Amino acid sequence: MKRVFESVFVEQCAPTLAGVKPASLFRFGAESIDTIRDHTVTWDNILRPLGLRAVVLKECAAAQAAMIYVYRVGWLKDILSDNKNLDFLKQIGYRNAPVPNLLQQLSERLCLEREYPHEIGIFLGYPLQDVIGFIENRGWNYTCCGCWKSYSDPEFAQKCFACYHTCTRIYKQMYERGTPIPRLIVAA
Repeated sequence: MKRVFESVFVEQCAPTLAGVKPASLFRFGAESIDTIRDHTVTWDNILRPLGLRAVVLKECAAAQAAMIYVYRVGWLKDILSDNKNLDFLKQIGYRNAPVPNLLQQLSERLCLEREYPHEIGIFLGYPLQDVIGFIENRGWNYTCCGCWKSYSDPEFAQKCFACYHTCTRIYKQMYERGTPIPRLIVAA
């Protein structure tokens, strides 16, 4: 069964659309890469005046699929301006640059590496301690697991997971009942 872009968009990005998460990432497959690009550009144009963006981070022509990244511009800028996050990114090879350039560097890493580069967690709003903990522990020894593996504050992480889950459930219900996506977006 083919999935409709908008349905996947709401399901995977609800917490970002609602303003409770800085960014979301999802994979979407279609009859062509051009179709995916068109959907992404359409939604980017709708999101942009509200302080959000949608961009293709990685394309796979063979699978006719792409990774779509949806983010809150100001919030991501704050995350990527934080000295601890920025220092970490520099340590692993990122060049200090504005957000679009950092996203380009992430995109290049996504295309070059077989697995997701672990620093992607920073771009999704995961705590730096959890990103570092995941790398150092190779995915083991976490304190709790949900939307990500937490290595620092399990109570904080579990509250986030519950919030994201509830938000996604409510947004899916609203969308399925006919609420247009633009009405679901909380402006930045």
